Amino acid sequence: MTQLPFPLADEPDHATTERGRKLFAGNTDFLKGVVAMDGLPPSDRIEVCFAGRSNVGKSTLINALTGRKGLARASNTPGRTQEINFFTLTDSHYLVDLPGYGYAEAPVAVVQQWQALLKAYLQGRANLRRAFVLIDARHGVKAVDEEIMKLLDIAAVPFQAVLTKSDKVKGKDCDASLTRTRAALAKHPAAFPEIILTSSEKGDGIPTLRATIATL
Repeated sequence: MTQLPFPLADEPDHATTERGRKLFAGNTDFLKGVVAMDGLPPSDRIEVCFAGRSNVGKSTLINALTGRKGLARASNTPGRTQEINFFTLTDSHYLVDLPGYGYAEAPVAVVQQWQALLKAYLQGRANLRRAFVLIDARHGVKAVDEEIMKLLDIAAVPFQAVLTKSDKVKGKDCDASLTRTRAALAKHPAAFPEIILTSSEKGDGIPTLRATIATL
């Protein structure tokens, strides 16, 4: 049988699953919101970031990973919209919540300022091990997703596609979304060759994503 490009990630074995569970069972706290490069915390630990268009379920996914329902609400409160939000995961990792992109209502100057900060962040963090690009499983890759993927290519930051809300799409519709996503990923040299399918509501894929982060 021919192997599909960008297959779904296999479920981790018990030991790796347990490693991920233990990592995310530790203390996780909101550290700070950053609006300029000089506000970034020291690059002294493993860092992963989460990117996705508005309403893709980014905050919900971070909360599901950490088991803290209200942890990522800070990224949605007024005044934090254009911030890069840092969370500490024990004393070994940073989880970084990038603002949702694709906000057509934002003033042009605000969008330009955010894009400049995003580019500087992606190109300036040597400890950034992987970006997780969240894609709504109901829709597949959209033009705004392509924009962030191109930025990650330019910055040479490996990124992995994480399909969210998989419980909302079934059968042929899910297969069609995966096909579109695979075709889009094939154009990006920085794309990691596996897709993680998740549902924050059902818990599907959460152990796999935890294990992936724990083994970086």
